[in-house]
Amino acid sequence: MSDKETSALFEVSGHNKHLTPQTSQTTPRPRMKRVERNQMILRAVNVEKLIKDDHPARAIWEFVGRLDLNPFSETIQAVEGVAGRSATDPKVLICVWIYAYSQGIGSAREIERLFEYHPAFQWLTGMDTINHHTLSDFRIHHKKLLDELFAQVLGLLSAEGLITLERVMHDGTKIRASAGADSFRREEKIRAHLKMATEHIQTMDDPTAPPSTERVKKARERALRKKKDRLELALKELEKIRSHKANKEAREQARVSQTDPEARIMKQANGGYGPSYNVQISTDRAQGIIVGVETTQDGTDVNQLVPAIETIENNMGEKPKQMVADGGFTTRENILGMNKMGVDFFGSMQNSTGTRQALFKRHGTAFDFYADKFSHHPESNTYTCPAGKVLTYQGKQERPGAIEHRYQAQRSDCSVCTFQDQCCPRSKAKRRMITIVKNNPVVEAFISKMETPEAKEIYRERGPTSEFPNAWIKEKMGLRQFRLRGLSKVKMESVWACLTYNIKQWIRLKWKPPCESLAIA
Repeated sequence: MSDKETSALFEVSGHNKHLTPQTSQTTPRPRMKRVERNQMILRAVNVEKLIKDDHPARAIWEFVGRLDLNPFSETIQAVEGVAGRSATDPKVLICVWIYAYSQGIGSAREIERLFEYHPAFQWLTGMDTINHHTLSDFRIHHKKLLDELFAQVLGLLSAEGLITLERVMHDGTKIRASAGADSFRREEKIRAHLKMATEHIQTMDDPTAPPSTERVKKARERALRKKKDRLELALKELEKIRSHKANKEAREQARVSQTDPEARIMKQANGGYGPSYNVQISTDRAQGIIVGVETTQDGTDVNQLVPAIETIENNMGEKPKQMVADGGFTTRENILGMNKMGVDFFGSMQNSTGTRQALFKRHGTAFDFYADKFSHHPESNTYTCPAGKVLTYQGKQERPGAIEHRYQAQRSDCSVCTFQDQCCPRSKAKRRMITIVKNNPVVEAFISKMETPEAKEIYRERGPTSEFPNAWIKEKMGLRQFRLRGLSKVKMESVWACLTYNIKQWIRLKWKPPCESLAIA
């Protein structure tokens, strides 16, 4: 072998230039399975095995199967023996929405996409796909039937011992509306936009307009009409807002959202403000089941307690024995209302003494001249101030749960008093007046009751019970902002959320998967 042939058997390897002999045979290439995506596959699927036996979708299907859904079926126009497409079973639609809300999904379009690959949704529909229009229409077009369904669920939960109505905790939470803070406009701007929308609708049949398909034309017309309806509703809601404004300037500055005219600016938990709705939830203490839900435009809670009792009675057929709420609901008027309805009320009433002292401090009144430093003389029904001046009785004013008695000093006495700057520095009349509040006996009994250790212990249970559903709905369902617009639709979404919460509670507390039931048997 020549030197040239010998050198061909070696190759340079590594940094040290060592020569390595080549093998006489080529190494076989690895054989791997290729990914073929450009193909259609016909595959057998066992729908029943798509999800496990203990999957929550099975529990939802089982629970909804116990309900009377005949009222939903009565609205279906497709009937046997008549041509036409079969309607989707209401049981399927209810289960799909409940499972969707339990997973934090509130979009009908998103659910339609999930039908293509999500095992739980495929199991619920039997591998069928439901159009998002059908899903959306079902969610918002059955308000009365949905309320009756909610009451049915409460009846089943009560029969299983999960509701007692011995003690109900009530609380409210603000949920943001599907509208931006920058969507609020005054009357002039709304009317200008309404005029533009009306003109656009009138020009839809203009022969000189650019050509478009019939489908696009109808879609544009439908969008414009919806916008026009919202703007007309915005003007009506603006009048409602103005009717609650005290002065002319406030009425002129009133604004309303063009996106969701029925939303109101409300204070949020983080201290900010935004377009929202006020959702009132009543929760039974026994197992944390929601027994009442209502959604309002009122930014405060003070007027929602008595209606909450009425809602519970409509759902359950009876009132709760005890009702517990925080300071936002605890007013003299509500105390009287609860007493009239025969409900034992527990709440946190603000300290009137502390409130009045804070008021005196803001007005610049010196501590030695607070109202409690004045001496009362029952025989003459007069008060004497620390400076020795007499305040005579001026009359009374009756308020819900209390009577305010007014006493006032003579102008001649106050005008020469050396303590005027300490006693009534901001009084326009330059004469001191005090108000003595006498509570109604029912209110006094309530105040005395809330001083007892037993009442304080009951009130301490309020937070963990009433605030948990609010947190669960916002965190687990992601319902920090409504997906729907308008008070009626928002009310329905609140009921769907609470309905889902109650069924999830039943799954946690009572449901036994089929495999577990067989093992126990």
